[in-house]
Amino acid sequence: MRAVVVRSTLARPLARSLARSRAALAVLLALATAAAPLAAQSRAPRRARPAPQHATVELTPYAGYMRFGSYADGPFGTDLGNHNGYLLGAQLGLHLTPQVAIVGNLARASADLEVGVPVLGGIDVGSSNVWLYDAGLQISAPRLGAGGVGVSPFLQLGVGGARHELRNGILKADATNAAFNAGLGADLMMSRNVGVRLLARDYIGRFDAQEATGFDLGGDVRHNIALSAGLVLAF
Repeated sequence: MRAVVVRSTLARPLARSLARSRAALAVLLALATAAAPLAAQSRAPRRARPAPQHATVELTPYAGYMRFGSYADGPFGTDLGNHNGYLLGAQLGLHLTPQVAIVGNLARASADLEVGVPVLGGIDVGSSNVWLYDAGLQISAPRLGAGGVGVSPFLQLGVGGARHELRNGILKADATNAAFNAGLGADLMMSRNVGVRLLARDYIGRFDAQEATGFDLGGDVRHNIALSAGLVLAF
């Protein structure tokens, strides 16, 4: 009888200890289950931010060649105009979307001032500087290539002005006229940020001879064709 009482006395603490152990084990299992997803998330690599799909700003310094229309027509088939000359300029573009951009342009063309005479051809009578400034839209086709490298044709339409400065030993005349322009070109991108631009533009305007000389010599709408190549720097 005494042995039974001793065993009963020893069994109660043992049972309580086992119960506590089971409860502690259950709590540990619950904590481990809850912590597993958090640990997996902490070990998962963070996703890199996607790189921008297109540059937002482009600067394109360029050089080229310009074929001028005549300023005014004179009697017996003569005319006053510029000999073909060289062109230097820069264009700044701000992309609204990958295919649409606002562009601003400033350029300077230098050429000899000449009088065109039938049979004899052009006779140099001075020099001429023409400042061209305009703003407009550039609409590009999707780039043909991958990884920022490829070819992208585009169309440009704009409006601005042309400042003519005519000089010789006697004549010093300046005139400014409005000029519309339309151009076709292509960007040959060697990387996402550097490329080559080829562009042909037609500046369409009427020379204001009365402002330049004080005489109304008339003058039709003229086309001045500029062919240029430049370096595209995209940011």
